[in-house]
Amino acid sequence: MKEIYLAGGCFWGTEHFFKQIDGVLETKVGFANGHTENPTYKEVCTDTTGFAETVYIKYDEMKIHLEFLLNMYFKAIDPISLNKQGGDCGTQYRTGVYYTSKDQLPVIEKIFNQQQKELSQPIAVEIKALHNFYVAEEFHQDYLDKNPNGYCHLPLALFEFARKAKDKGTL
Repeated sequence: MKEIYLAGGCFWGTEHFFKQIDGVLETKVGFANGHTENPTYKEVCTDTTGFAETVYIKYDEMKIHLEFLLNMYFKAIDPISLNKQGGDCGTQYRTGVYYTSKDQLPVIEKIFNQQQKELSQPIAVEIKALHNFYVAEEFHQDYLDKNPNGYCHLPLALFEFARKAKDKGTL
């Protein structure tokens, strides 16, 4: 099993999107790469903790590859928007890919280079090693499963797209 941490704006929709993908085994929403210990959602919302709303993704590399997950990620974000996704603004909503192993970096850079070729402006998604991650309160976990009509910046059609997506590069 492998893992990656992806920040894509509000973590409720980002988590729900990745949960739809066959091969994703586990997700948790939380806060990555900030400068305080064990922040609460309320503290992160002050835009003073340095944290990004982030989704931990554990996946089966026999079913899906990191390249596939990253390409899916680019379908769920506006990659040129800085500190804003949908109607959510602030550094907590920045986009980022946080890796846990140096061997992930060449794959991440490859996908970013491919994606950049499709864009007329520079990608505003940060790529950094994971410094820290704190799981958000239980209320936020699986939020859209618990609240099917809850707020989400992602269009519903994107969830259906994720359910049907298949990694053609796997065995």
